[in-house]
Amino acid sequence: METKLLTVDPIKDADVVQALGSATRIEILNLLRLKGPLNVNEIATHMGLPQSTTATNLKSLERAGLIQTHTMKATKGNQKICSSIYGEILIRFDDRTNLSDDVVTVSMPIGLFTEFEVEAPCGLCSVNNVIGMLDVQEVFLDPQRMQAALLWFTRGYVEYKFPNNAKVTGRTVRKIEFSAELSSETPATNANWPSDISIWINGIKAGYWTSPGDYGDRRGMYSPAWWKLSGSQYGKLKTWTIDDRGTWIDGAMVSTQTINSLGIPDHHSIRFRIGIDEKAENPGGLNIFGKGFGDFDQDIVMTIYF
Repeated sequence: METKLLTVDPIKDADVVQALGSATRIEILNLLRLKGPLNVNEIATHMGLPQSTTATNLKSLERAGLIQTHTMKATKGNQKICSSIYGEILIRFDDRTNLSDDVVTVSMPIGLFTEFEVEAPCGLCSVNNVIGMLDVQEVFLDPQRMQAALLWFTRGYVEYKFPNNAKVTGRTVRKIEFSAELSSETPATNANWPSDISIWINGIKAGYWTSPGDYGDRRGMYSPAWWKLSGSQYGKLKTWTIDDRGTWIDGAMVSTQTINSLGIPDHHSIRFRIGIDEKAENPGGLNIFGKGFGDFDQDIVMTIYF
């Protein structure tokens, strides 16, 4: 079995660093790596900890994307099975001198998509209210979509046009990153609802991430108080990185598409499409959380490294 490597930027991935800042949580990660998937009771027994303490630490690891969980039937009720995602975790300290000269970052509001094709259930809302009518695709044409802080659909995509600073300046792009807070989408919520979420750059598919579910067990850290608790509350912050070696999601390689295959010098804009591939094995919908919703208070962020 291939060992997955997670490369952590201590500035951008502060939530991961925080999760790793506990000897107990590191021991849990090591336990899962050595023993394989275990339920909460088994982990508590191995660690010699109360079940409540174990559950709290597991929630921190899951929120940081370091473990994955799923629910299975047990003799009485259900049990939560936890497994390790990464075999190696590397904290990388980059040279940040002259960062402004070598890096361009653009934050794109999630409602500023230029093209879309979605299937209901679908909808948009701002930090203040639902935009238009729910489950009506035409709402995605409403000018108020520019205020969207949360959007969702079950099938299809939305596409954004980012400015191509490389075309303007004539500089060579070494690496490009896109990050967004995402989850699956299902009526109400379901933490065990996998969805293969793909991205395309300039029409070229650059890998997919399987979201474990649609999260509603608690209110998102930034989600407004008026938003119903039965609705999608938060997602996972995922980062796609494309460089001269391939495409990576949070440090794990997912595609052989390289920065040279994206044709960035040939286009005046960088088209970023995100959605559910028609051939997806797990077509479980998509929530995109923007500023004012979810856990991370950010829109879709593109970073170009020259």
